[in-house]
Amino acid sequence: MNIYSEDNNLIYENVSDFDIDDILLCGQCFHFDKLGDKEYELIAYGKYLHIKQFDNKVILYDTSMEEHNIIWSKYFDLDNDYGKIKQAIIKADERLKTAIDAKKGIRILNQEFFEMLISFIISQNKQIPHIKQIVRTISDKYGDVIKCVDGRTIHAFPTVDALNRVSVEELRECKVGFRAPYIRDAVDKVYSGEISYEVLVGLSADEARAKLMSIKGVGEKVANCVMLFSLGFRDAFPVDVWMKRIMEYMYFGEDTDKKIIEKFAYEKFGTMSGYAQQYLFHYGRENGLGK
Repeated sequence: MNIYSEDNNLIYENVSDFDIDDILLCGQCFHFDKLGDKEYELIAYGKYLHIKQFDNKVILYDTSMEEHNIIWSKYFDLDNDYGKIKQAIIKADERLKTAIDAKKGIRILNQEFFEMLISFIISQNKQIPHIKQIVRTISDKYGDVIKCVDGRTIHAFPTVDALNRVSVEELRECKVGFRAPYIRDAVDKVYSGEISYEVLVGLSADEARAKLMSIKGVGEKVANCVMLFSLGFRDAFPVDVWMKRIMEYMYFGEDTDKKIIEKFAYEKFGTMSGYAQQYLFHYGRENGLGK
């Protein structure tokens, strides 16, 4: 892949294993909107990005090489060789070739820890459009203004300090429902320093999962999502209702406990488990596997 600047935009040319639709629509992030065909605006790390893909190019509008090196290169996981990752998964199970070929442009984003923690607490028993709506509402009410676009004011996801000043009742006004006290407990633990990115990345996967699950309302699925999408634990294998159905359809043929599914996935895919989960989840959900 060639990366260069042109007219204050950043261009990825001859990019492989990168499809902006697959990346943003596979259920791993919620702070974005679709503008057109393979064209989106997204907010991450307090920055706004307008991105469009066509032919063999990806354009990051109004983006400097410095900003790319600091934020977007890591965010889009550009240092990982997804060709090798896919080969390793297919070697572990050739049946995944169909899912990988269909969703070959997926990349696991490296997202901001606090935003992912709150977002996946919100995600419980919610469809993606509703999760996005709530994330947008919380950002608009409590996040910093980062840009004005076409008369619209764009807000970042709120900081820990900002949400620490928000009551449970105010959270409920954002339509989070029964999750309000869970969010409050998560904010309290992060604000106090009891739980932090720095602490969690220094732990083993089991230790990090247990630490996250000490937050009220955070179960294994939410913990695994936070680990996979913001803490770099690429062996985490989140199992929600869809993944349970997909894995039962693919491997078990009967109702199977989520813990057994997680253990099976790690034994089969090892450190590639999180990548395998994303290909299976996006492909399986779109094609109704096990529905």
